[in-house]
Amino acid sequence: MPRLALAPALLAFSLAALPCRAETAYGPELEGFDYPFPVERFAFTSQRQPLQMAYLDVKPDKPNGRTVVLLHGKNFCAATWEGQIRALTGAGYRVVAPDQIGFCKSSKPGAYQFSFRQLAENTHALLDKLGIAKPIVVGHSTGGMLAAHYALLYPKEVERLVMVNPVGLEDWSAKGLPPISIARWYERELKTSAESIRNYERATYYSGRWEDRYEPWVQMLAGLNAGPGKEAVAWDSALLYDMIVTQPVVYRFPQIAVPTLLLIGQKDNTAIGKDLAPPDVRPTLGNYPELGKAAAKAIPGATLVEFPDSGHAPQMSEPEAFNKALIAGIGQ
Repeated sequence: MPRLALAPALLAFSLAALPCRAETAYGPELEGFDYPFPVERFAFTSQRQPLQMAYLDVKPDKPNGRTVVLLHGKNFCAATWEGQIRALTGAGYRVVAPDQIGFCKSSKPGAYQFSFRQLAENTHALLDKLGIAKPIVVGHSTGGMLAAHYALLYPKEVERLVMVNPVGLEDWSAKGLPPISIARWYERELKTSAESIRNYERATYYSGRWEDRYEPWVQMLAGLNAGPGKEAVAWDSALLYDMIVTQPVVYRFPQIAVPTLLLIGQKDNTAIGKDLAPPDVRPTLGNYPELGKAAAKAIPGATLVEFPDSGHAPQMSEPEAFNKALIAGIGQ
């Protein structure tokens, strides 16, 4: 196979991902979709049922003694942090990137009380098992909300908090988003396709632009939602959307007591369920230039770094600039 002109951080996985086609279907735990690093499993019991959490644990050649935990967003997985994992390990950091319960290669329980507190406790149990006492916790999107909750629950066990375009910077319900039933979320999720994912990501994550390097992540999600476990995947996704909308973290920002870095793409307009809001409400939701500044003001001592040309995923649209800002921010 001819060698492609891709950045080294993306080359290995991109080559593996090229054969993906729109009709590809993966198992309910992403069976058939390979990650760029070895996947390990954490077996534990939660809410009276045995579960397994998939995770990546990538160690540097020249360790600096510090660990970064990467928490993915709603439409992302541990694998989508590939560029950051390579940059961080290259800078000496050990990196742990879990797939949360209900996502990607982890268990899809049919009955589970999803809450940010529960996901934080699950993550803490994993880190305890790995002997990681005080990591740097980095969260993107929904993972940013989770990272904030983790820092609130375990303030003495977090070296630094980093939130990347986190959702939950505003209370959508309080601003006019009507109640959305889990049944309705489920119906919507059953209709997920590669086309719908691509269109949403183009508009929201990449500010109207599209590059071929984003396509493997579309196929990852589309294949998961088209596979033999699609009902279980859609059901957990519906429960997770309900969790995101009904558990905003913005009210607790003043209580965060660890050094915090906010990395915010300025062209982001994410607001879960925005299309279901009244027409006069929609334009008021997801204004990240304002939301990022408000969050930085609310969190004691927070530092804000803005990416003027990025949407919801600056780590993917501007990986070199993002990685540079991240490593500089956590190195202080």
